[in-house]
Amino acid sequence: MARYTGPVCRLCRRETVKLMLKGIRCESAKCPMERQWRSSPPGMHAWRRGKGSNYLVRLREKQKVKRYYGVWEKQFKRYFEVATRSHGNTGEGLLQLLERRLDNVVWKLALTPSRPTARQTIVHGHITVNGRKVDKPSFRVSQGDVIGVRESEKSRKFIREHLGESPPPVQEWLEREVSKLEGRVTSLPTREHIQIPVEEQLIVEMCSR
Repeated sequence: MARYTGPVCRLCRRETVKLMLKGIRCESAKCPMERQWRSSPPGMHAWRRGKGSNYLVRLREKQKVKRYYGVWEKQFKRYFEVATRSHGNTGEGLLQLLERRLDNVVWKLALTPSRPTARQTIVHGHITVNGRKVDKPSFRVSQGDVIGVRESEKSRKFIREHLGESPPPVQEWLEREVSKLEGRVTSLPTREHIQIPVEEQLIVEMCSR
């Protein structure tokens, strides 16, 4: 399976927004985006670059979403095709499909420090959905699904160490029981639950060409 192995902070600088690829570090003063001299796009002459064409603006929006959710181009095209066939706004449907990925839900439940860590945890078989082990980060959760941790001391110890005694709150469409190390999808996510600042209409315009 292909994966990006380069410096992830470079991706945040390129998209000029925090992609939350390093978990707690992204929320601290150590994040390069918090430093004025490193918050600019990477490259030798970033300060000399112009505004950019309409195509570049739309490309940056698409790349921002892809890197935020950790999907590749082929996967992104599949999500867009599904969103196009569904009823309602295509852009909102695309973001909702990405938000329902299992790795994103595990991270939103604060069971892991970051989305890449959630992906690795799922691939290693530590996460269950409705009592069954699921090792695909792209698994799409549905309303009523229960996301838990496998009945293994190694698995539960890892999750328990990260959660701690005072885990952060979860969004309205999720519920979490810290004592049981599990969460529930109470409803499907809406546009208001998407945390990354993005103009999805620009993505639709680009992918529809």
